[in-house]
Amino acid sequence: MESTLTPSALSVPTADQIRRVPKVLLHDHLDGGLRPETIVELAAEVGYDGLPTTDPAALGVWFREAADSGSLVRYLETFAHTCAVMQTREGLVRVAADCAEDLAADGVVYAEVRYAPEQHLERGLTLDQVVEAVNEGFRLGEARAAAAGNRIRIGTLLTAMRHAARSLEIAELANRYRDLGVVGFDIAGAEAGHPPTRHLDAFDYLKRENNHFTIHAGEAFGLPSIWEALQCCGADRLGHGVRIIDDISVAEDGGVKLGRLAEYVRDRRVPLEMCPTSNLQTGAAPSYAEHPIGLLRRLHFRVTVNTDNRLMSGTSLSREFEHLVQAFGYTLDDLRWFTINAMKSAFIPFDERLALINEVIKPGFERIAAESAGVGSVGVAG
Repeated sequence: MESTLTPSALSVPTADQIRRVPKVLLHDHLDGGLRPETIVELAAEVGYDGLPTTDPAALGVWFREAADSGSLVRYLETFAHTCAVMQTREGLVRVAADCAEDLAADGVVYAEVRYAPEQHLERGLTLDQVVEAVNEGFRLGEARAAAAGNRIRIGTLLTAMRHAARSLEIAELANRYRDLGVVGFDIAGAEAGHPPTRHLDAFDYLKRENNHFTIHAGEAFGLPSIWEALQCCGADRLGHGVRIIDDISVAEDGGVKLGRLAEYVRDRRVPLEMCPTSNLQTGAAPSYAEHPIGLLRRLHFRVTVNTDNRLMSGTSLSREFEHLVQAFGYTLDDLRWFTINAMKSAFIPFDERLALINEVIKPGFERIAAESAGVGSVGVAG
């Protein structure tokens, strides 16, 4: 079925409308989205005394300022603090449950949240126990969200660190928990000096198992990282992929020419998991108005909008959309386009993606458009 939006869908949406439309999130790090108060409380429970402050409000500000500092050392330090309080089953359950509730309250109806199990073993948990604790937390958070009237479904991506040597082990873990809450695999960490081709055994294993994976690529290192992720490793999606803009030239008269790699990414509908605020913090884009997402949307790349690290960026998916609406004048129709792109690109079965698009996302956007237009309901064409 194809939805018919009202003319109000072509007007700039309000912040409240953006929050209430159904949204889809594909790139969100569990250890980058903790509530400051949860960090403080968990730190007290496990005896971690390394926090810069135990005042939740001040701690939230510290995380954002550290991420904005331009210092890679200080930015990485932020994750040392969040991971330090995610070393017990109880801590992991709580963080995952909080995450599900927070995303649902922001209007996210489907999310894929990623984390690296190997970073949560310091207090004796096994890799399997980490996965089971996170899954338990997400199911708990989904139930709490539903009780509050917010529907959400969360799948997890298991991440391997590209500077480490456990990628095959983590890929096997992802396959073991497939259909038990885990929907795919990812590698993350510094791109420079750590090419994805170091982990070919993991990617080859996943392909043999017909499993899904995305790769952080084209965030900082550029086109070679994107090319390797796609052509050497066979990634289904690109985590960020913002540097694909380097293969697109814009003439003074406005004419656009795509290089061979950019053309391949567009024509093959490779999903780009773009995270605007995070990209500004890492220097991958100078401003929202100059973010490559504007041109890539015009050229009909398979662009999706994401949060990356909600705590460090002081953001939510609604805020990311608000920034883009302000920068590019996007309408509800544009936001629906981004959202359906993301849902089409999710790592769950096709029929389940289609059901969410037709039964949740399109009707949700229609309701908001109808409210804005003062119409009671909108028709759905067959």
